[in-house]
Amino acid sequence: MANMNPKRNEMPTLSPEYRATVFEEVALGYTREQAIDEAKRCLNCKHKPCVSGCPVGIDIPAFIEKVAAGEFEAAYKIIALSSALPAVCGRVCPQETQCEQKCVRGIKNESVAIGRLERFVADYHNTLNNIEVMRPEILPYKVAVIGSGPSGLTCAGELAKMGYQVTVFEALHVAGGVLVYGIPEFRLPKKIVQKEIEGLKSLGVKIETNTVIGKTFSVDELMNEYGFDAVFIGSGAGLPKFMNIPGENLKGVYSANEFLTRINLMKAYLPDSDTPVQKAKRVAVVGGGNVAMDAARCAKRLGAEVYIVYRRGMEELPARHEEIEHAIEEGIIFKTLTNPTEILGTDDGFVKGIKCVEMTLGEPDNSGRRRPIVKENSEFEIEVDCVLMALGTSPNPLIKSTTNGLETEKWGGIIADQNGQTSKKGVFAGGDAVTGAATVILAMGAGKTAAKAIDEYIKSEKS
Repeated sequence: MANMNPKRNEMPTLSPEYRATVFEEVALGYTREQAIDEAKRCLNCKHKPCVSGCPVGIDIPAFIEKVAAGEFEAAYKIIALSSALPAVCGRVCPQETQCEQKCVRGIKNESVAIGRLERFVADYHNTLNNIEVMRPEILPYKVAVIGSGPSGLTCAGELAKMGYQVTVFEALHVAGGVLVYGIPEFRLPKKIVQKEIEGLKSLGVKIETNTVIGKTFSVDELMNEYGFDAVFIGSGAGLPKFMNIPGENLKGVYSANEFLTRINLMKAYLPDSDTPVQKAKRVAVVGGGNVAMDAARCAKRLGAEVYIVYRRGMEELPARHEEIEHAIEEGIIFKTLTNPTEILGTDDGFVKGIKCVEMTLGEPDNSGRRRPIVKENSEFEIEVDCVLMALGTSPNPLIKSTTNGLETEKWGGIIADQNGQTSKKGVFAGGDAVTGAATVILAMGAGKTAAKAIDEYIKSEKS
């Protein structure tokens, strides 16, 4: 019998007072009883509208039906048919604008908590120790995957399931891409990422770290000298953007990417870290996306008073609703309708504040959001000693500059068709390297699509 409760089961969390001082995971996950109760809210709609909102096409009603029956491992097997990283997606995907937005229960009440159920099922599966991995028959074809972020890992996993010999090349010393350097421990524990990666290795995927494609090897060398039959470029978008305002070269100005990499990958918050960050007293984070929330919440955990400075209003914040709510609960101060015009410095070159102007919102721009307009005579200053720029990123130009025949957009993104095929034969691309900074699940969808196209390409060219 369906559970017609209009509200979803609340997610248990650490208290705001405690979690704002530690890097432990904030959301604790559903209990078995909560998961079953929430799953029973699903109406198992005939036309499955929620599936149309999932970039990787998970059969959502089918897995939720298994959860409602207490068959958690069966639910996992359904998810795993479509998603290579379910424990990750259950934690970081913006479900409220994707699958849950399409949920029929959400028309008049709260949608089914699809993401929380996916997380529960994946976590349950990861507690089992007797999992047998069925490896397919190995094909005589090799595929190189550049980058071990969401698109690269997904593409690698899909190809490995088909029997291809897959090697993932990662520039950093740890696999996981943005999942390990960009998303904080309190939102996505790194043991979860490593567990997902170990699952791919069990399928036969090889991972080579400390390998910078464009320096260690070029794409052309991988294909011509090392015998790879196809290459997938999933190198992400790690080149940070700045505002180009006065004062950005002052000491204490970081890109959010650098700040988060130091925190997440290098554990800069530990006393004995080799790559420490400034322990600021007052921090301004410029931007309103998930990266801005992550940077702000990390700075809060280092003991700072933290401001989110965003040129539009609260309603226009692009970050996940849950991350905004958690930031507010943890004491982050939101200075919306505010835009920096200058970073102010001391005589010896350190940040001492930011000069800002107030904004109002006009007509919608090309993004569909109302365009921010400067208010006249509205200048004011905020006293801070650290500024974190969270304004988005673009692809690193290294691969483009070292690969013959690879066409890119003016802003740096690799040009690829809807299947991931680039201008260079046998080379495919997807995720942020093509679109610019986007979401984990969209990158995964691109990796999955490209894997299918690579399979078709190799069969047509090599068989």
